[in-house]
Amino acid sequence: MSHLAYPVVITPLADDDGGGFAATVPDLPGCLSDGETPEEALHNVLDAIQSWIEMARELGHPVPEPSRRRERAAG
Repeated sequence: MSHLAYPVVITPLADDDGGGFAATVPDLPGCLSDGETPEEALHNVLDAIQSWIEMARELGHPVPEPSRRRERAAG
């Protein structure tokens, strides 16, 4: 399964939160990362997806199939 198959939502972070962009993976609860640019946030969240899947398998938890929706929000 490709990690790019999971939809990723990228949103800008407020300056009060340090700025940059957050990348979340709605199909994998708690799976998120950030970066200075949307591209960096996407790159970083790919590592988070891999780690999330590895940990779920180690703990014997099911790994959800990717949903079909694809979203990208950047302001």
